[in-house]
Amino acid sequence: MRLLNLQKRLSRLKLLIIDELGFVPLSPTGAELLFEVFSQRYERGSILVTTNLPFDEWTEMFGSERLTGALLDRLTHHVHIIEMNGDSYRLRQSSRATAPSS
Repeated sequence: MRLLNLQKRLSRLKLLIIDELGFVPLSPTGAELLFEVFSQRYERGSILVTTNLPFDEWTEMFGSERLTGALLDRLTHHVHIIEMNGDSYRLRQSSRATAPSS
């Protein structure tokens, strides 16, 4: 019952943000549940995903080529992909904060 309530709440959000996808490994059940969330929102609500992993490494994260293909099919339809390369903003900010003043 709790899972169904959570899924309903997530489906009603205008924007769902998934930050650092792939930072923590997904269990097979977790991958299937995340796929279900993405599928329920497909063409019904916006999703913003941040990750350091290129698409070709998503199969390792989701554990199934078929599941990953279906997920990417939904996720990349009607999408804007923004690739950002460069130094980490967090690392740069923390380096400035700890640097000795001159």
